[in-house]
Amino acid sequence: MKITDIQIHLVKLPARRDHNWASKMATPIGHHAILELTTDEGIVGWGEAPAGGTWGGAHMRYYGETPETVRHVVLDHLLPAIQGLDPLDISTIHRRMDQVIKGHPYAKAAVDIACYDAAGKALGVPVSSLLGGRHREGIEVAHSLGIMDLDRCFAEAEEAVAEGARTIKCKTGLDPERDVALVRGLRERLGAEVKIRVDGNEGYSSVNEAVDVTLRQEEYDILLCEQPVAGAEGLARVASRISSPVMADESAWTVHDILELDKLDAAACISLYVTKPGGLYRARQVGEVAGHLGIYTDIGGSIETAIGNAANLHLGTAMANAVLPSVCPVSQPEGREGPRMAGVYYLDDLVTEPFRFVDGVVMAPTGPGLGIEVDREKIARYTV
Repeated sequence: MKITDIQIHLVKLPARRDHNWASKMATPIGHHAILELTTDEGIVGWGEAPAGGTWGGAHMRYYGETPETVRHVVLDHLLPAIQGLDPLDISTIHRRMDQVIKGHPYAKAAVDIACYDAAGKALGVPVSSLLGGRHREGIEVAHSLGIMDLDRCFAEAEEAVAEGARTIKCKTGLDPERDVALVRGLRERLGAEVKIRVDGNEGYSSVNEAVDVTLRQEEYDILLCEQPVAGAEGLARVASRISSPVMADESAWTVHDILELDKLDAAACISLYVTKPGGLYRARQVGEVAGHLGIYTDIGGSIETAIGNAANLHLGTAMANAVLPSVCPVSQPEGREGPRMAGVYYLDDLVTEPFRFVDGVVMAPTGPGLGIEVDREKIARYTV
């Protein structure tokens, strides 16, 4: 089987509401690059790059990509380098991509996901099998509250919990008093059984501010404190002064980042993405290194469509240490049965069948490849 061509579809899904965090307070979610890879055997592989211009690492270590930059990099650089290769030869494909352009992990991730999808379809096995097999059948949903008024946060959290969510993730980092009041109010309303995690997205102005806010939030029992400040060294200083586990996200992209975090004792856990390392192939490596160092993970992302979300779920089921509740959406096309709030960020999606949501867990697809059927009419409808 050989890769013959790639098409890029730039889409914009209708969002259920604005979803903002400390480093992104303007750009709408859902404007993503969808990659369609074709082969000489007629097998099609699908990939996704939920690239955002405001998303990157500290101190220019990583930088923002956009759907438009993804299209340019894939079509003008990556496709000529991998055309004619077998999607099963994923190590060779990554080597070729890295030889022709440095960085651009979201563009490379879209190609990588499509290769895994095509390879799984050719072999008749799900992507999770290509990653080593499943440790679980799905991922517990952490319903994410974007930065918005407290009353809206409380109402949305209560509805999500009523629909089955067992973990609430709070976006924070811009207003310390609001962030403490949010956690206090959620605990009062949701009770002791619901898990609450906080994510500052590097938003706090100093280590001291991050520590002060987190210590006050800890009075109401938080599961973890995610990336309150920028950089691994800052995380290490926060981690030494609070009780809650610190999670690295913006500081955890590559294997080298994980080694740095471990050396500094900066994070007990990381947010493992398909996209940040450049695809499933590299993400598996990052997750395995973290596991060997005793670091556990969630499965992070950028509120993907069902295509990227399927890749996230296959990775999450295949990683033994991916034990944390994660913001993996409950992807579902408009009008289909499923939750209306819990894990739902879009009013429609690009697949024909909804993802199953059972007892607070979004189940990974089980069919060959990504295990999804992409709805081409929806691709056309939401192309921009």
